[in-house]
Amino acid sequence: MYRGLTILVTLAVAASACAGAGGGADREAAGRPVGLGQATASPREKVPSALDDPRAPGLPRPLVNVDRLISGGPPPDGIPAIDRPRFVRAGQAGWLADREPVLAFNLGSERRAYPVQILVWHEVVNDTVGGVPVAVTYCPLCNSALAFDRRAAGRVLDFGVSGLLYNSDLVMFDRQTQSLWPQIEGRAVAGTLTGTRLRGYPVAMVPWKEWRAANPNGWVLSRDTGHEREYGSNPYVSYDEPTEAPFLFDGEPDRRLPPKTHVVGLRSGDEATAITLDRLVDARVLEIELAGRPVVVFARPGLASALDAWEVADGRELGATGAFDPSVNGRRLHFRADGQHVTDRETGSRWNLFGEAVSGPMKGARLTRSPTWTRSGSPGWRSPPTRRS
Repeated sequence: MYRGLTILVTLAVAASACAGAGGGADREAAGRPVGLGQATASPREKVPSALDDPRAPGLPRPLVNVDRLISGGPPPDGIPAIDRPRFVRAGQAGWLADREPVLAFNLGSERRAYPVQILVWHEVVNDTVGGVPVAVTYCPLCNSALAFDRRAAGRVLDFGVSGLLYNSDLVMFDRQTQSLWPQIEGRAVAGTLTGTRLRGYPVAMVPWKEWRAANPNGWVLSRDTGHEREYGSNPYVSYDEPTEAPFLFDGEPDRRLPPKTHVVGLRSGDEATAITLDRLVDARVLEIELAGRPVVVFARPGLASALDAWEVADGRELGATGAFDPSVNGRRLHFRADGQHVTDRETGSRWNLFGEAVSGPMKGARLTRSPTWTRSGSPGWRSPPTRRS
């Protein structure tokens, strides 16, 4: 699909840091945030804007009832996406507390962490990881984290926050055509690119302590965002109270669970399932089948809710999860909880939250993350056919 699409990479570092040879390396050595290679986005196109009018003449018919695209208050870019992310090494992020949630994202050999205390204020990071332009996204109203390949329809897109909500979910817009993209759907529902789907990548929401231990030399999104915000504080205090109504949700509530119950949602093709987080944490390991394929989900306590207390680090305890294909080199493994740990029945090897064997005969082996999953705490995760566990 992307053959022949040229991606120009520029180094997004400050001019002052580049004034001398090895400027980026000097900044890193000094513990200062550095910019990493970034893909150049395609230019803005002269087409009708779905931001202005999803039904504008010349645009395809929207895929959703546009009356349900509701303003959440801020205008487009009123919640500013991070377009020039800067990073520090894990050992330099002393401002993160052990229980704080970070979004763990791996692509190829690169591992990055995006602190939720930053994403709760920005919702979208336009980044490039392993040479691939990606958008790492977080919707506070759904507590949903997903990443997408920004290459679509022969373009390299970059995304902003539209200020609109659909089923209480973040609606992004691309700056090239100003089409509208609900985050959980991962497709354009209005605008020039209507019907276009983004390739999704798995993201895990995990405690900082766990990520740091597994990735001591990994990159962490820094607070040097170009914006002044109260990073570390939560603008949605008590929002994740399970029984309270979601913000600006005008659909029919799903009566099977309280409206903001924390779940792990998995989707493969047209089949989807949602598993309550409490059940997962109690079980530690759950093996299921989705669209005819096995999936194993690991869970453990120790993650602070980003949407509970005034300080993100003080949030009530939730569970962290990871979903994986339970096969390594064609060998199907079966997993069980072993006290506070997870082991496979075949070899007795011990596995961490990131699907990595950390001891035993399979030490060094790694499971492949389930290709489509998200944690959600709102009606945003209502994409039938869906079953609940």
